Amino acid sequence: MDTHESWRRHLRLAILRVLDRAPGCAANDSVLTDAVRSLGFGAQRSQIRTEISWLADQGLVAREELASLIVATLTEGGQEVAMGHRSVDGVKRPSPR
Repeated sequence: MDTHESWRRHLRLAILRVLDRAPGCAANDSVLTDAVRSLGFGAQRSQIRTEISWLADQGLVAREELASLIVATLTEGGQEVAMGHRSVDGVKRPSPR
């Protein structure tokens, strides 16, 4: 696995964890960009949108377009991955809490 793919796996986990802590387990792409940047990811909004789409394709989030925003809502499966109860290829498995 190359460095870029490893970074994306970590970013996907970070997005799921942010959503797990968000009110209603949902956030828009702008909020998610700010949140993952505060965790040390230099992600651009376009990268967050790409990863939201990837996570939606895996059934880990529900994706909805509202005006110029994309809203991601954590699914039950996504919450299981965020908590480390389930693993999905392409998402970093979290360390024990």
